Amino acid sequence: MTLGRFMQLVEIKTKAASMIPFAIGSLYAVYRFHEFQWLHFVLMFVSLLSFDMATTAINNYIDYKKAVKTQGYGYEEHNAIVKYGIKEWTVVGIIFILLGTAGVAGFILFLHTNLVVLLLGGLSFLVGILYSFGPIPISRMPLGEIFSGLFMGFVIIFISTYVHVGQDQLVSLLYDNGLLHVDINILEVLLVFFISSPAIMGIANIMLANNISDMEDDIENRRYTLPVYIGKLNALRLFRYAYWAAYLDLIVLWALGVHPAILLLVLLTYIPINRNIKLFEAKQTKKDTFILSVRNFMITNVARIAALGAAILLSQW
Repeated sequence: MTLGRFMQLVEIKTKAASMIPFAIGSLYAVYRFHEFQWLHFVLMFVSLLSFDMATTAINNYIDYKKAVKTQGYGYEEHNAIVKYGIKEWTVVGIIFILLGTAGVAGFILFLHTNLVVLLLGGLSFLVGILYSFGPIPISRMPLGEIFSGLFMGFVIIFISTYVHVGQDQLVSLLYDNGLLHVDINILEVLLVFFISSPAIMGIANIMLANNISDMEDDIENRRYTLPVYIGKLNALRLFRYAYWAAYLDLIVLWALGVHPAILLLVLLTYIPINRNIKLFEAKQTKKDTFILSVRNFMITNVARIAALGAAILLSQW
């Protein structure tokens, strides 16, 4: 298999959905807690990227195996297995290699941190697998937006913050004589949740836009996603409202001392976001307008990365 075909099999262009939250969490650890661990950063990067690629490959493989409608953009062009005639055993082998790499890097990260990382990482692995695999995969249910938003948005940002800071700063677990002691810094965890809102909403809306665009094909392929349940009109309303909620983090960043001028610049990103929303509301297709949800995710979250980076620089002066 060529590198180009591998990149299309794992849809490398979509990996920003995990790498950007990873970057936000890492920068937040520096800004809020003034800590950064290079080894932990590298280990999480390898584990996260490998697992994200593996879940995408699994999703494409399951779609290939279960597809009822075998013609059209989504099947013949979007799925690299069909497009390039990749052999099934090759795809399965790649999936196991990627999962193995993710598991080894994640376990080493746990050995350098603590039980919280193991538990959250293990739960993320489980959800990632069940997202595309099993009797009724999450991606074929009306829960895909919730799971993808929370796990790829909040959980990735939380872990990528947590691996840099002392465990008493966010959550700590202690197992002693058969008793598990859990200590949660509720304020700090809530702050991480709210600064994650652009990633949570942006990722959920990528999933929502995908499902809106594929409604007819999904019904044929027995994928009963959220838009199928609530209808296209309500799904489009939800698409717009989620972007409004994505800007709640600006209140938290202001409370944490980020300069108002930086936050104003971030707020101005709503101008292109709103334009893209209107374009998607006018036409919803995988080929033509789905990409707008990806662009919106990039705009909102890259702006947050820039804002946190600028706030860190200003704090050093």
